[in-house]
Amino acid sequence: MKKYLILFISLIALSSCKKFLDIQPESDVSKEELFSSEEGFKEALNGAYVGLASANLYGGNLTFSNLDIMAQNYQFTDANLIRIAAFDYSLASYVQKISVIWTNAYKQIGNLNQILSVIDQRKELFRAQNYEIVKGEALALRAYMHFDLLRMFGTSYQNNPNFKAMPYVTTVETKPTPFSTVTEVLDKAIADLQEAKALLKGKDPILPASYVVGYPSDEDATELQNPSLFLQNRRHRMNYYAVAGTLARVYLYKNDKVNSLSNAKEVIESLKFPWTLQADFFADDITQRDRIFYNELVFGWYVPQSREQLIGLFSRNNPDYSATADQINAIYNLGTTGADDWRYKQWFRLVRDANQSDRFYLQKYITNTTPLTNLHPLMAPALRLSELYLIAAEASFDTNPGAAVDYFNEFRVHRGIGTAISATIAKTDFINLLKGEYRKEFYGESQSFFMHKRLNLDIITTAGLIYPASDKIFVFPLPIEEQTNRN
Repeated sequence: MKKYLILFISLIALSSCKKFLDIQPESDVSKEELFSSEEGFKEALNGAYVGLASANLYGGNLTFSNLDIMAQNYQFTDANLIRIAAFDYSLASYVQKISVIWTNAYKQIGNLNQILSVIDQRKELFRAQNYEIVKGEALALRAYMHFDLLRMFGTSYQNNPNFKAMPYVTTVETKPTPFSTVTEVLDKAIADLQEAKALLKGKDPILPASYVVGYPSDEDATELQNPSLFLQNRRHRMNYYAVAGTLARVYLYKNDKVNSLSNAKEVIESLKFPWTLQADFFADDITQRDRIFYNELVFGWYVPQSREQLIGLFSRNNPDYSATADQINAIYNLGTTGADDWRYKQWFRLVRDANQSDRFYLQKYITNTTPLTNLHPLMAPALRLSELYLIAAEASFDTNPGAAVDYFNEFRVHRGIGTAISATIAKTDFINLLKGEYRKEFYGESQSFFMHKRLNLDIITTAGLIYPASDKIFVFPLPIEEQTNRN
């Protein structure tokens, strides 16, 4: 109980900071007061985490919403959701949602820039490694947010690296920041992440062998043992390995497979993040099931406030989002390798609707109504060990197909798929298998759409309808007020 009480207290603390930042983010007086102590810097950083984990961003829109709809994971009767699945960016409610994402993302980038604009001048305020932790996390979050905006509002690097995508904002000022090209945004994100990685190296509490990842109730886990609340639960924050993993993701987007593989291997070979045990994934006690592979999270957003939204979207009777039996059976290859797939068996509840049609309701985010009995807190996954294996597989295929296949097979074994693929597999077939695993693994998490965009792959529905790969479906329209700035 003590461990969950700490999480609850932390949430209250984060919420209070958010209110402060949101009220007067540009006030010189409030900025001077906030950044007059180490605690003020911590509060500002925590406030940015709360804003980023809100329903407007990763606690809703950027994890559970339209990006996943466009990956063709659900079937709808609602006319508006059907239009979103068909990439209709003219829908008024969608235009508004896109504007909300853009506005709130840059609002949190602004809060991070407030921290970064003064932290070097106040370095003497910090104890031990806290200067490096605060600055490193702020830089990494700034890069993470800009990169996801690029994956929505810019072209892919493969299609047009010189496309004017968006502003990469690093200063605190009132005049607009000029738009950067896709290449420039990627380079700036990499620079921020590299600096963050250097700051966190040797300083992050997650690095020593004594830091053991696990469930809050595990006797061996040490994630809650640091006397400083600020330094607990490093996987709920932009820790060193999360930075390395994000670099692997960004480098792959830029088609720099050497650096992508190097960073992915650093996370994998740390052995810090254990594969989820079958016994935990299928626990008889439903309140003790690890449906999100919690121990494999390299980084995740703590989102207890999203619980009711998630129930409405996925798991209540007649939820907003559900899939047909044909969709799920096709996605998880039920007729071939999917019969034993853990995800197929555990993530979906089969329900027959009023029309006598089989529907599948997603159970990935189910939590018991009494939080103290859950195996782990409610998280929106941000970066998984499994993705690092898939990145390593793709990044190594051209130069070492044997190693690529080993990464891929290792990942699938830990999802209940024992059928190995051969090192002689053709690259096109290998990419198709990777594409399938992205869709299975990140169902309800919005990463599948980004892979299609990065590799310029057609999006194909279960019914066989093809949306040809193009900027028409992959590039979100800018909010109207920003279109002039791009031009």
